[in-house]
Amino acid sequence: MARVTSLRARDSERERVSPWSLGGLEIIELGKRVWSEANEDEIFDRAAALSYYFVFAIFPALLFLTSLLGMLPNPDLMNRIMAYVAQAMPADAASIVERTLSEVVGGARGSLLSIGALAALWAASGGLSAMMTALSVTYDVQDSRSWWKRKMIALGLTFALAIVLLSAAALMVFGGSIGRFLGNTVGMGDVAVLVWSIVQWPLGVVFLVFGIALLYYAAPAVEHRKWYWITPGSLVATLGWIAMSLGLRFYLSHFSNYTATYGSITGVMLLMLWLYLTGLVLLVGAEVNAEIEHAAAARGAVTAKAKGEKAPGVPGEPAQERDLDRAV
Repeated sequence: MARVTSLRARDSERERVSPWSLGGLEIIELGKRVWSEANEDEIFDRAAALSYYFVFAIFPALLFLTSLLGMLPNPDLMNRIMAYVAQAMPADAASIVERTLSEVVGGARGSLLSIGALAALWAASGGLSAMMTALSVTYDVQDSRSWWKRKMIALGLTFALAIVLLSAAALMVFGGSIGRFLGNTVGMGDVAVLVWSIVQWPLGVVFLVFGIALLYYAAPAVEHRKWYWITPGSLVATLGWIAMSLGLRFYLSHFSNYTATYGSITGVMLLMLWLYLTGLVLLVGAEVNAEIEHAAAARGAVTAKAKGEKAPGVPGEPAQERDLDRAV
């Protein structure tokens, strides 16, 4: 009886394995595995391909966000959100995005903008479709889902991520008002405003981590037995993206002059570079999650997938296809 109880406890422990145990790996060993797998999966080339799809998707995505924002009472909300976006991108790239978005929105008035939201959602989902193919490769499986299923997932993810990003942006934009409301409610006045002005930024990061975790959960052509609000990979991708964005702005401000090389298309080139690095950090974060799960499976975790499995114990098709032509 004691032996049966011990076996059940061991099996239960295998069921409850957490990604934060890192699959039993030390951080240095995990880093080595991620680097090796990243090279094997050619994620540097895949990030370049993703940047191409992202260019076509970013403006429809912003147009869709603008349509959603049109339902809110604050007419200046998009401008305030774009001010935050500009802080994350190189200045020349941000000016390209802001100018192009203004031209698109200016040319699509009233009901046309609302009708065009559906077309914008469809176009924006192309970037997610490409990401789905690339994320499947991190688990060493080929995405063999039907076209309509892939498109429905991409559309749903695009809409869900838009809501997450809008929630995070609204938290930033209305942070002062929220702080004053809480201060008046609990009777703490300016203290609550000060506390909220500090807390809103970590909360915004939490929204971003959650959005990336959602992407990692739903996008790859694999089955996840359990949902985690935050995973090591989503945290790595978020912190990496923040560091990349700040580092790129600092580098361009102090050590580089792209204008001397690219002239009038500097903004376009920097936008492509920023999108490339964004895709790269997202793929690195996915590799982190995949390697943790592969290591956990090798140690007997029954809910974890081994390399090349679409579900625990269910082999998938090898990820031999090395292009993203079928992504959209």
